[in-house]
Amino acid sequence: MTLTLLAHVFATLFLVGLIWFVQIVHYPLFSAVGKDQFSAYEERHQRRTTWVVGPPMLVELITALMLLKEVPDNSLSLAWGGVLLIAVIWLSTGLLSMPAHGSLTVEYSTGAYQKLVWTNWIRTVAWSIRGLLVLMMVYCCSR
Repeated sequence: MTLTLLAHVFATLFLVGLIWFVQIVHYPLFSAVGKDQFSAYEERHQRRTTWVVGPPMLVELITALMLLKEVPDNSLSLAWGGVLLIAVIWLSTGLLSMPAHGSLTVEYSTGAYQKLVWTNWIRTVAWSIRGLLVLMMVYCCSR
């Protein structure tokens, strides 16, 4: 296995675990913060989360693109599938999650909160499938 593949596997599996934590634990607890404190909470949440999520997402993206040239032919379709799922994740983040977080920074809204939780399932499912794909790539590349 190459260093690129190892970095990619680490970043992806880290993000798979993180997205499930966010979906099952973190986002549901948003409703317990309270409307008066929510804007300040949301602003701090976004700032801190960026430092946890940003670097592994960049590593995942960069290594996914590098793997398109490095993986053996028997893994190329897995690598391309992974890149397509990264596009889904990044588009969902930029077009759905970030606007919902932006609205919640201004003021708590049940609609924006529910949109955030429900649309996050797109990223949760996409990252989960990516986790399976990278494990399959490891298997294929080790043969």
